[in-house]
Amino acid sequence: QVQLGESGGGLVQAGGSLRLSCAASGGTFSGYAMGWFRQAPGREREFVAAISRDGLSPLYADSVKGRFTISRDNAKNTVYLQMNGVKPGDTAVYYCAAQFWSWTYEPNYWGQGTQVTVSS
Repeated sequence: QVQLGESGGGLVQAGGSLRLSCAASGGTFSGYAMGWFRQAPGREREFVAAISRDGLSPLYADSVKGRFTISRDNAKNTVYLQMNGVKPGDTAVYYCAAQFWSWTYEPNYWGQGTQVTVSS
């Protein structure tokens, strides 16, 4: 059983930056591909970014490509989402997710989420 805990959310002005972190415990972190999803009020949860077990081959949603960067530190059992040039449309609850071995958009585990609010 893998437990995921997000942190780093908050209120940020449009054009600003924020870094989300997700700490994992209870499993072999390097055995999981990791991802971020988000859910805005009244909308379905959507994919944001993912990263492979070795930290290579990141994937991004078109809406965040060029602005967000996903990375991981296997020594710290942590995955990050660096958010630059944020927009009001990025306002959502951001969820960390883990999928065993390789990423196929079907996570096995989810975090509780962290709120990100972008003011205009």
